[in-house]
Amino acid sequence: MELFIGPRIERLIELALDEDEVGFDVTSAAFFDAEDVGSAHLVAKEPLVMAGADVASAVFHRVDDELSFLPQVEDGESADQGHVIARVHGPVGSMLRAERIALNFLQRMCGVATHTARHVEVVHGTAVEVVDTRKTLPGWRSLDKYAVRCGGGGNHRFNLAGGVMIKDNHVAAAGDVALAIRRVKNQAPHTLRIEVEVERLDQVEPAVEHGAGVVMLDNMSNETMRRAVEIIRDHPRGGEVVIEASGNMTVDRLETLGDIGLDVVSVGALTHSAPAVDISMRMDDE
Repeated sequence: MELFIGPRIERLIELALDEDEVGFDVTSAAFFDAEDVGSAHLVAKEPLVMAGADVASAVFHRVDDELSFLPQVEDGESADQGHVIARVHGPVGSMLRAERIALNFLQRMCGVATHTARHVEVVHGTAVEVVDTRKTLPGWRSLDKYAVRCGGGGNHRFNLAGGVMIKDNHVAAAGDVALAIRRVKNQAPHTLRIEVEVERLDQVEPAVEHGAGVVMLDNMSNETMRRAVEIIRDHPRGGEVVIEASGNMTVDRLETLGDIGLDVVSVGALTHSAPAVDISMRMDDE
C-alpha cells in the first residue's frame, strides 16, 4: 500500500519538526559533523502490522534530503518481533534529529494497523466488514484511516461532508425518524447515501420505509440486533439496505456477531484506543 503525502500530512510533519526544535539539536551538533555518514536500521520490538513507511520517509527527507529511508516491510505486511522493518542511510546528525519524529509517526500508525488486524481476524470467514469511525486523533484522520486499511479494516466516512448520517440528536430535533429523513432528503444531494442511527426496534421499519440506505443499530443487544435485521430484510426494499452495528464493539463482542446478518460493524476503538507499538532505531556497526 502507498500513502500520498499531501499538504495536510506535510503540515503535520512540519508541526512535529517545529515542536521538536529539530534545527537546534545541541546534542547531535556536539558529536557529529556534516560529513559524518552512517547507516541505521529500525527494528520491531513486538509483532506488528506495518503502516506509515511513506510518512517516515518524508520525515527523514524533510530533515535532510541526503537521508535515504528504505522500507524492508511494505505497509499492510506483518513483521515479527526482532524483524528489521526499515533501513536509513546518510548524515548521522540529521538521522538522529529525525529519529524520534519518524518513530512517533510509525509507532502510532503501526499501532492502529496492528490493533485493527486483531479485530479483523475475529470476523474472518464471515460477511462482516470491520470499519473505523471519526474518533481519530485530531489532525491525524487521513493517517489513522490509512493505518486502518493497512490492518485490513475499512473506512467509514472521512468527514461530515462524506455522507448523510442522522444520529439520535438529529432525530430528537426533528421529532422522529421519518421526519428526520424527510428533512434531509429536501436538502442533501442525491449522490449522498442516507444513514440513520436507530436505538430501538420501533425506529427500524420507519428508517427503511422512508429511504435509509444504511441503518445503524446502535448499542443494541445481539438478540435485538437479530430481530432488527429480520425487520429490515423482510421489508420490500430491505435487500438494498446496508446494516451496520456500532457501540461497545470489543474484540470479544465481535466474536459473537458473525451469524446475525450484519454487513458492517464500526469500531471506534480501532483508532481511539490503539496502543502504539514499540519500534527502535539502532545504528549499524561499521
